[in-house]
Amino acid sequence: MLEILFVIGFFLMLLLTGISVLGIVAALVVATLVMFVGGLFAIVMKLLPWLLLAVAAVWVYRAYIKQPGGNRNRLFP
Repeated sequence: MLEILFVIGFFLMLLLTGISVLGIVAALVVATLVMFVGGLFAIVMKLLPWLLLAVAAVWVYRAYIKQPGGNRNRLFP
């Protein structure tokens, strides 16, 4: 709900300052794209520890547990 109010307020303030409707639409498109990219970056930063944990788990599984000859005792020699 607050996002819609922000967009309406943004639109009205640009309209009151004398910017054309085409300029307002262009500004809204650019602002939407910037917020979209920023949101994706924030999600990646929030999930980064879990992504690193998953990569480490796959590395340990492939390096120590899943051996080509069936040797599963490498983790605890």
